[in-house]
Amino acid sequence: MQREAATIREEWLGHALSTRPADRPAAEAAITRLYRLVGLAPPRFHWVSSPLVALETMPAGVRAGASERVDRVGEWPVVRALVAERTRLCLELETRVGATRHGFGNIVQHLVGIALTRSERAVFQVPLRLAHGADYRHASPWYDALSPSWIARYDALRRAAGVPFAQDEVRRLGLWADAARACGWWWPRQDVCVVAERPVELRTEAADDDVGVRLHCPDGPAVRYADGWDVHAWHGTRVPAWVITGPDDVSRIERETNVEVRRCAIERIGWATYIDRAGLRLVSTARDPGNPGSELRLYDLRGQTRVLLAVNGSVERDGRRRRYGLTVPGYFDDPVAAAGWTYGLTGEEYSRLARRT
Repeated sequence: MQREAATIREEWLGHALSTRPADRPAAEAAITRLYRLVGLAPPRFHWVSSPLVALETMPAGVRAGASERVDRVGEWPVVRALVAERTRLCLELETRVGATRHGFGNIVQHLVGIALTRSERAVFQVPLRLAHGADYRHASPWYDALSPSWIARYDALRRAAGVPFAQDEVRRLGLWADAARACGWWWPRQDVCVVAERPVELRTEAADDDVGVRLHCPDGPAVRYADGWDVHAWHGTRVPAWVITGPDDVSRIERETNVEVRRCAIERIGWATYIDRAGLRLVSTARDPGNPGSELRLYDLRGQTRVLLAVNGSVERDGRRRRYGLTVPGYFDDPVAAAGWTYGLTGEEYSRLARRT
């Protein structure tokens, strides 16, 4: 059962990460049936090239009233009706799952639901958060409804665990599944539904848990749409384009106020290169007691801050050990004490570690 559930998870992850053009007839058919499911007439469809365009343009002949502002997507009447239908369906399906009493629900939730949710947040929903900005939280219930993790979970419970859903429940779940397979994001208004094409490029890497994925591309956009709108990411962290395309300007790195962006830019060129170009003063070195065979190096960084250069205790997927920097308070002169501080330990306690990771 677990192997089949994992296969279903990968199947749905493939749909979420697809860069194929949307199947427009299938998408429009599924969305039309969802409209009818909540008692609404079929909408007119307006296709756009990206989520950004979907949120910044208004379809011809449509005048959005106060109830359909793009900064309040979650409050749109059709969105609320569809979210309510999805909630009813989930409650019914959960009743079926609970009635089986065979314990597969938690297994499938971990293998499929939670794993896909992590990938959705790290990949699938990133362009939406960027397009919406601070308004994303008002739309998140709708985007959760469109994300395939919940569909995949019930699909796995039915196909892999054998949970018996009613015919009508399977039919209604199938409508959401058909739409998720056929296209990306869509925004349902009263008379028109805006649907965005999928990205034409999507670059990811395995996440730390080896189950999910996250955005990463070392030499270009991690997400790119046909209209040129793109998103850059470094090992799961969204960054400005310059971090990927031109990180060699050390002065620009030093001016960056976002510590995560600054860290990514330094990692992009390598800590050794950054230290050399920035002319950081070496304070002291010491053998790393938590990572035998490696050295700790402590440098002055800026103001009352120093940076501890260390080597990862775990081997990366490419077989190498990553060198990384950690900012520590400027009062540290001993690299071992600084390393202990990053773990919430004293230098003496850190020295007794068998091996850190």
